[in-house]
Amino acid sequence: MKKISFKTDILPLKNELYRLALRITLNPAEAEDVVQDTMIKVWNRREAWDDIESIEAFCLTICRNLSLDRMRHLENQNQSLEEGDHDKADQSYASNPEEQAMQRDRIELIRQLINELPEKQRSAMQLREFEGKSYKEIASIMAVSEEQVKVNIFRARQAIRQKYIETEKYGL
Repeated sequence: MKKISFKTDILPLKNELYRLALRITLNPAEAEDVVQDTMIKVWNRREAWDDIESIEAFCLTICRNLSLDRMRHLENQNQSLEEGDHDKADQSYASNPEEQAMQRDRIELIRQLINELPEKQRSAMQLREFEGKSYKEIASIMAVSEEQVKVNIFRARQAIRQKYIETEKYGL
């Protein structure tokens, strides 16, 4: 077994933990607090690190659970991701300002649609599509079966696709 180091194995996960917490809480300040609490909880469990199969899955599970606890505690004050300074639209595809504006609007719409998903679908989608986790890792993090992860991701994609099409075709 590999000896786990906080500095080299756990601390580099902070950005990934932040993105997961932000996707769940939809609040940058809360997400930062969740990451800090996650790091403290992981540190306090340092005696058990050698027994943990995947320290990354362990950290993500703690982060997800803390995020859900905070959401319940704060009665789900849904603030959107758009308030923060996040990913910008890819502007390399066109120099046409109209195309760039349309692309930014589409990205904004998709972010909004993702934010409206139920928590399990939103979390599964975040871990799979944005973090690149395998179904097995997601199942471990979310404490559900791989089949349930696939169902949640499928339903999330379907809901986003359907709402996107409805929005784009509105008024036509």
